[in-house]
Amino acid sequence: MTLPNMPLPWKYSALVLFFCCSLLSFGCGQKQQQSAPAPEAATDPFRSFTDLRVLENAFHTRQSGLQVTQRGVIVRVLADDDAGSRHQRCIVELPSRLRLLIAHNIHIAPRIPGLVKGEFLTFHGEYEWNRKGGVIHWTHHDPEGRHEDGWIVYRGKTYR
Repeated sequence: MTLPNMPLPWKYSALVLFFCCSLLSFGCGQKQQQSAPAPEAATDPFRSFTDLRVLENAFHTRQSGLQVTQRGVIVRVLADDDAGSRHQRCIVELPSRLRLLIAHNIHIAPRIPGLVKGEFLTFHGEYEWNRKGGVIHWTHHDPEGRHEDGWIVYRGKTYR
């Protein structure tokens, strides 16, 4: 492409304008891709997620007793805790990198079959501080109705 005789700064401006218009027309012709919602997010109408900063702050200030809702990646599946009421356990890592132990009471709620490292798990329960990150418990209904019900969503199914 040859440009007419014009001062040098105008030639550069014309080239920049041509380049920008080309990019815009290319972008407008492309089909917009929309990311599909995560399976658990689509089937998790119960609550909005707790801000990650709230959980980080609870960890750093050693705060406990917070009802929280969040989603994390399973980084480790642990053996059941058989002392007292049986608990199914796993460790999840939140997007903030904070790791939490999920202690799901299978004396009250159904066992979650086939927990797999690397998969997402959404939970609603009570946060209790510990030096490793914290524990989430009360991820089930309260048969006596004295505590807020909790739940876990895994592979699109809700366990409470």
